Amino acid sequence: MASAAASSSALSFPFFNSNYSSVRNTNALSPQPSRSSLPRQIRPLSCAASATSLEEDNVRRVRHADESIREEAARRDLASPSHAQGFSAWYVPFGPSSDPGERYSLDDIVYRSSSGGLLDVQHDFSALAKFPGSYWRDLFDSRIGRTTWPYGSGVWSKKEFVLPEIDADHIVSLFEGNSNLFWAERLGREHLGGMPDLWVKHCGISHTGSFKDLGMTVLVSQVNRLRSKPLSRPIGGVGCASTGDTSAALSAYCAAAKIPAIVFLPTDRISLAQLIQPIANGATVLSIDTDFDGCMRLIREVTSELPIYLANSLNSLRLEGQKTAAIEILQQFDWEVPDWVIVPGGNLGNIYAFYKGFSMCKELGLVDKIPRLVCAQAANANPLYIHYKSGWRDFKAVIAAPTFASAIQIGDPVSIDRAVYAIQKTNGIVEEATEEELMNAMSLADRTGMFACPHTGVALAALFKLRERGEIGTNDRTIVVSTAHGLKFTQSKVDYHANEIPDLLCKYANPPLKVKADFGSVMDVLRKKLVLKN
Repeated sequence: MASAAASSSALSFPFFNSNYSSVRNTNALSPQPSRSSLPRQIRPLSCAASATSLEEDNVRRVRHADESIREEAARRDLASPSHAQGFSAWYVPFGPSSDPGERYSLDDIVYRSSSGGLLDVQHDFSALAKFPGSYWRDLFDSRIGRTTWPYGSGVWSKKEFVLPEIDADHIVSLFEGNSNLFWAERLGREHLGGMPDLWVKHCGISHTGSFKDLGMTVLVSQVNRLRSKPLSRPIGGVGCASTGDTSAALSAYCAAAKIPAIVFLPTDRISLAQLIQPIANGATVLSIDTDFDGCMRLIREVTSELPIYLANSLNSLRLEGQKTAAIEILQQFDWEVPDWVIVPGGNLGNIYAFYKGFSMCKELGLVDKIPRLVCAQAANANPLYIHYKSGWRDFKAVIAAPTFASAIQIGDPVSIDRAVYAIQKTNGIVEEATEEELMNAMSLADRTGMFACPHTGVALAALFKLRERGEIGTNDRTIVVSTAHGLKFTQSKVDYHANEIPDLLCKYANPPLKVKADFGSVMDVLRKKLVLKN
């Protein structure tokens, strides 16, 4: 909780203009329940009462009838580039480098370091640290739920921590993020030993139905910025290999920005809902007779020859957007840090993105610790799990077998080094789930009010195992990250509830009951199903 002095002094800070109050949500001043009690419901985080009548008048100011929210932001100078305050970011090699001075501008089109390793986006922490953690908490909280461009987005409400030097005119946003936390009270109480503090972060409740929107808004915005510059080799389009969700997100954001999108999809290995999304958004869709890893090899070869910007998570810009989901979790708990966060893992960029978001908040004083991370993999595509169980000895890629969690059916993950780093730095765990385990976990969760995707089923199955072993405690605040919307994977649910999946018991199948169209037949069925109290 920021002190009164800190809140007052924030009025003079550059990002607290007339549109934002410097005072945190007044509900945060009320006494908080103990961690052993039932978790409180999520409260809307909104701009609190302004300190002066002038500020109150400005908050109520109506946008001009003939201008858009983007034009209003420019007129009121609400979204000027943060580099005016000295905030900046650049690429550096991820991990050890033979050249400690190696760095690249974010305007450079570069995906690998000089040694061939991954790159990472590094922020100027010395500039950001000139403002206390209380200032950043208040600023980010003040932007929640607004339509002010571009801060209404859950990603761009943290613009200074994401892409500080981009001008708001170049940002391509669909107001992504701000996804809800589902209190999984019944699942925890009835099936996990009474866990009262179990939550599911629904990142799939986003424009294209997956967490990929969080990263794609950043990447496509940067491409939009680059296309406005006089480049020696102009960018003709943006391309990706995909197991479905990446292609959907890329296509939607490129369509919004009027930028050509090219996607490589493995033939017959993604759901129909995932396939139709890039088609509907006007992308050039190549259905290729290989798996994701084969598509990834091809797109890297193609982007080295043609002026197509690579949008896969090899590109570290996407992780800058994805890390904001971690910051959102902290906001939704009034900046209290959870004990555990469980993330499904395929190409493994997302587990590092969550680490990066939590770590950045700790380093800049927004919180004082970070949670332990769990990466959950499908047993049919589990290279990180095998690596973890070997004691982190020599990593070996695997040939991923088909899995209902198709978006994480990846045997040679690009971000393996990033994931290992995140797990090691948080004293984390890697767990796996068989096809039966993940489908049963998904279906059991659905019976308590969710409508989970199979990837969320992988994370939930990992949670069940960790609870059984006693590694996650009854009262540990635990967040399961749901990465996609269940509606994108309805065929797997249909097959499960019809008991039509070979070699699976389908323990929680709930097929429709065929009943004759007469009152007696209906009553007979309902009497058997309902437990009526006298």
